[in-house]
Amino acid sequence: MTRFWAPRAWIGDAVANDVRVTASEGLIASVETGATPDAADHRLDGLALPGAINAHSHAFHRLLRGRTHGDGGSFWTWRELMYREAGRLDPDSYERVATAVYAEMVAAGWTSVAEFHYVHHAPDASPYAPAHAMERALARAARASGIRLTLLDTCYLSSGFGSPLEPAQRRFGDADAETWLTRLSALRGAFADEHPEVVVGAAVHSVRAVPVAALERIGAELDPAIPLHVHLSEQPAENAACIEATGLTPTGLLARSGLLSSRLSAVHATHLTDDDIHALGAARASIVMCPTTEADLGDGIGPARRLADAGARLALGTDQHAVVDPLLEARALEHGERLASRRRGRFSPAELVAALTRGGASAVGRSLGEIAVGQPCDLLVVDETSARTAGSDPGQLVLSATAHDVTRVIIGGRERAVGGTHTDLGPIGDLLRKAMSA
Repeated sequence: MTRFWAPRAWIGDAVANDVRVTASEGLIASVETGATPDAADHRLDGLALPGAINAHSHAFHRLLRGRTHGDGGSFWTWRELMYREAGRLDPDSYERVATAVYAEMVAAGWTSVAEFHYVHHAPDASPYAPAHAMERALARAARASGIRLTLLDTCYLSSGFGSPLEPAQRRFGDADAETWLTRLSALRGAFADEHPEVVVGAAVHSVRAVPVAALERIGAELDPAIPLHVHLSEQPAENAACIEATGLTPTGLLARSGLLSSRLSAVHATHLTDDDIHALGAARASIVMCPTTEADLGDGIGPARRLADAGARLALGTDQHAVVDPLLEARALEHGERLASRRRGRFSPAELVAALTRGGASAVGRSLGEIAVGQPCDLLVVDETSARTAGSDPGQLVLSATAHDVTRVIIGGRERAVGGTHTDLGPIGDLLRKAMSA
């Protein structure tokens, strides 16, 4: 048994005082409020929140931070730089990069991550031997950092409607949907033995990257218990191409293909019609907003409030890791709504915390996101006395704090980061510099 005591903790949708959390074998065994600390308690000075769930990550995109702004450009020119970095990866280098990126996430307060993974094969598109080398590299990176990994093996078959993969995309692809489904099944079997701590889910990269017949086959054959993700309507060009090719919006095509359900996590969902919003809400799909990435790439501001009101569940992700900060991601969700609507308070602080925590549970295929009995003991502690947070209402710290105010991070009852430094791997900057220099 390990006991933690905090002067304040986020219980349900509000702040409770004098909270003791007892952990046993990584799970929360009891939660007491109004508790007096004693010598047996590990004291957490600040507001304890449930660990943040990063519902959308491409780990290697971190290599692009601060290197894509010199000539302006667009999402599409940024994508060419991303392909260049993807082409340089091998299992060893990807493990180093991912270990550093996951450690950065942990130090910032992210305790779980959904990795949208499509760099499957060697640069010449040949399979690695032994199989699943890149996937195993990511699993080892997650184990080293302590983060909970959901590995989303991604189907990527075409460069656009009716177009084959481009040379830079060939290592992402499989021959067809059957080949991808077979490889996914083999990966799930291998990880059940080697990495049982990893949840292996699935993704279709986007409707432009998976032909209609393949979408339909995946809809018919993919195990309905497996989490499924998709990039959805990130760019107006994707919508226009989909309508021209199929007569449907991307959301409509997913629905016709049997892929629109409560197990679906739609990433971005920026450019939607009214019918799209209604369909996603009626299906109780998860919507993974990545506000700092959407701002960095100039994607636009998605209809988050309307989606939530329609019945969709909101989650948050760091996507390309231009920013790795759960509190700034939550704040950017609200700020985007304010800029689009010219109104404040589109999301309450409690709704923002929910999007950061239990909102992502379905996306990662785990029961997570609350300080409650039976839940994993995943906590992040926010300093209430820093230059950013001093004087803030504890219930509104999500709108004033940043990752610099995250003093301790606990995953499975074990302390994984203190003061921005990983307890096993050391200073984050050193990790990142070494990974990138290699």
